[in-house]
Amino acid sequence: MKAMVLRGITGLSENRSPLELADLAIPVPQEHEILVKVSACGVCHTELDEIEGRTPPSRFPIVPGHQVIGFVEKGGSSAGRFKIGDRVGIAWINSACGHCKSCKNGMENLCDDFKATGRDVNGGYAEYAAVSEAFAYPIPEIFPDAEAAPLLCAGAIGLRSLRLTNIKDGENIGLTGFGASAHLVLKMVQHEYPRSKVFVFSRTEREQEFARELGAAWAGGMEEESPEKLRAVIDTTPAWRPFIEALRNLEKGGRLVINAIRKEDGDKDSLLRLDYSRDLWKEKEIKSVANITRRDVKEFLQMAAEIPIRPEIQEYRLEEANKALLELKERNIRGAKVLRMG
Repeated sequence: MKAMVLRGITGLSENRSPLELADLAIPVPQEHEILVKVSACGVCHTELDEIEGRTPPSRFPIVPGHQVIGFVEKGGSSAGRFKIGDRVGIAWINSACGHCKSCKNGMENLCDDFKATGRDVNGGYAEYAAVSEAFAYPIPEIFPDAEAAPLLCAGAIGLRSLRLTNIKDGENIGLTGFGASAHLVLKMVQHEYPRSKVFVFSRTEREQEFARELGAAWAGGMEEESPEKLRAVIDTTPAWRPFIEALRNLEKGGRLVINAIRKEDGDKDSLLRLDYSRDLWKEKEIKSVANITRRDVKEFLQMAAEIPIRPEIQEYRLEEANKALLELKERNIRGAKVLRMG
């Protein structure tokens, strides 16, 4: 099978083609696994974190990709949840132990034995992928393959982030950064909290205009002051400076939710600008998002189909994965990027 493979940590500034097109053996599904013929796979900023070593793969070579849509081609000897030909999705959570305190309390995203698709096991930048049937998801018929792919991470992690804000209908919310996840969160807010206003902070005029097109009450630059104080802000950026600006825009008792698996070090000195009395005092809070649970994925897929939430997408061939990643790195973004197989 054809696959795009990462063979080691590298910087995209120096290496603009970090993934190599390779011919790999088709995986053989184990006892409780299914073999999926991949039709589409979303491109996520987390892949940049894997490539550049902020959340490094546990082995090399590795096939990235954790927003995988495809069709069941074969099942292991004890696999029976899906039929041959069923359309399924594979998300970031590839497995968890199922026995620890976190898993038993419904927080499998915090399991010490959490394994991630495309980082700890081969993912969906390939023509085939294998996964435990317990960690695969039926995909609602309403979504074409390419539209369904971003729902598995950008959408699911967006839902988890939104829930962690604890906002109520009518309270203002800010979105810092406006890529794949944030544009889906805006659509969720419009449905779940119709009286709430959404304020978007972005580095580019293109993203700001996109946010206005989707119904944001206001959109401006990362360092602009919000015209109204915000009950919560979700930060999806890899940088530190927006983190400081977001705290400044919170109202008293407001919460900043960081939806990023890692922050980059390039502007880490921005933290020295933190002013306790302005940015943190009066019971402001900071909350991080760590991974996702299977429940997050299932509930978001159901929500997305009911609303429905249709992601904006840009499509690329599998062989164009490096191009899509570079555009993501350089903030050439409108919605979500998706690789198509065949």
